[in-house]
Amino acid sequence: MSEDYTKVFTDDSILVNRLQTLLNDAKIDSKVFDRVESGRLAGFGVPINSVELFVLNTDLEKAQPIVDLYKEKINS
Repeated sequence: MSEDYTKVFTDDSILVNRLQTLLNDAKIDSKVFDRVESGRLAGFGVPINSVELFVLNTDLEKAQPIVDLYKEKINS
């Protein structure tokens, strides 16, 4: 992943995709790196919670409150 991005969240694809939708609604671009699918295609396994969400460094300050609130909701 480029140095222009910072990882903000790692979990399974359902939770990562929901957070990505919340960020998209706030007009924050993000990228998903799915190690599970990459591993499956390459023929080896990885933990199911190996899906990572990245945001641009320029959007990090704007994204962090959304990420923090989301983490609080899913952990309650």
